[in-house]
Amino acid sequence: MKINTFRLAFLLGLSVVLSACAGPFSGSFPSTEAQIAETDPQAPALDIQSWQTEQGAKVLFVASDALPMLDIRLVSDAGSARDGAHSGLASLTSALLGEGANGLSVDDIARGFEDQGASFSSSSYRDMGVISLRTLSDPEYREPVLALFQQVIASPTFEQDTLARIRTQMMQGLRMETQVPGPQVNKAFQSTVFAGHPYGQPSDGTLDSLPAITRDQLQDFYQSYYAAGNTVIAMVGDLDRAQAQAIAAEISAALPQGEEAPALARAQPLTKRQREHITFPSAQTHILLGNQATWRGNPDHVALYVGNQILGGGGFASILTDEVRQKRGYVYGISSFFSPMAAGGPFQVSLQTGNDNADAALTLTLDLIDQFVQDGPTDEQLEEIRASILGSFALGTADNSDIIGQLGAIGFYDLPLDYLQWFNQQVRTVTAEDIRAAFQRNLAPENLAIVSIGPEAPKVMSVATDADNTANEEPADRAP
Repeated sequence: MKINTFRLAFLLGLSVVLSACAGPFSGSFPSTEAQIAETDPQAPALDIQSWQTEQGAKVLFVASDALPMLDIRLVSDAGSARDGAHSGLASLTSALLGEGANGLSVDDIARGFEDQGASFSSSSYRDMGVISLRTLSDPEYREPVLALFQQVIASPTFEQDTLARIRTQMMQGLRMETQVPGPQVNKAFQSTVFAGHPYGQPSDGTLDSLPAITRDQLQDFYQSYYAAGNTVIAMVGDLDRAQAQAIAAEISAALPQGEEAPALARAQPLTKRQREHITFPSAQTHILLGNQATWRGNPDHVALYVGNQILGGGGFASILTDEVRQKRGYVYGISSFFSPMAAGGPFQVSLQTGNDNADAALTLTLDLIDQFVQDGPTDEQLEEIRASILGSFALGTADNSDIIGQLGAIGFYDLPLDYLQWFNQQVRTVTAEDIRAAFQRNLAPENLAIVSIGPEAPKVMSVATDADNTANEEPADRAP
């Protein structure tokens, strides 16, 4: 079907302008912290409609006529945690989606979406595999795009030559990672903190595991884990409920048929400190600190989130940045976060420092974490970060792409439909004592893993001073 290219360009350009200027719901948002505090922002009240398809897919839908667009996201329990003994299987499966379907080459698929002004993508994470589609909502463009989309998800072919090409690309990427410190230390951290758990495996596989993955394994993985009963269908756009139901039913019927995957075992935290070091010739030392500390559904989630923004997640206003970077200049950058997933989630602190400052930076950082866990934040620190979080949260559904991400997470993690409003209210009422108690329940500073990469392993000094004191512990060393 030919399309009017001028009209298409106008509509796509309009969608970009509207996304930048206004969200899918009426109203504008304050642009400064002072305005945010003054207007007391509320979480946008999304009218999320939900139902289940005949094949068992969960559907979440938000109608929005602010943009002439439709966003669809399929979120399946098909992440690397499902790799089993074949590390990289989920990532390789995801990478091959859209590379060929029954009767369609990769060029046919790409051209089919592009000619209608649509975009298709797939991605893989530890918990989930994601397939995304964006199209103009006008039926003239939407219907052929959805027909193509259903073909792609119904019958991916995983051709041998395409498998060989994508696998070679992934292996080249793995070889390149050995030349830079970041990916190496991140993988070492994950395998240390989640030793023996599926989250501990490298999501993108290894140079040994990728060559052993077969086409049959890819097909079996797709049939099992991208099944309708194991998938959330999130939709946002210019549709009514009846149209959304019809589209969801067609997508659900196109997917492989099957049930929800069994739940993963909960990851357990380290019960003592683990040290890992990778020797690497660099002018900087990268250090990661952390432990398994949370999960989706943790009742302490909001208190941990708000507390972490004060500790190390709030940029230049955070304690770690102020003390370790601003006041002492030990590091180029430092930050912390909690990352809740279905079966666990790490607390992680990341810092990069000149080799001469590595010991002092590590020691001070550990000292600050311990102090925060013991004492919690001050009321003043809490009120400052609360205003910042609430202001940012009001912008969290500013356009369709933001909303589709929220819907996918709400559906996948089985959160209540009013989760955004609940979270907003919890941020408003959390106290400094709540944060202190939550950190003490979920994080033991003495058990944090210390994983590093650089010329020498950083030492933990006996006291948090600038003096070069004798180390009180030595890490295990890894080959590059």
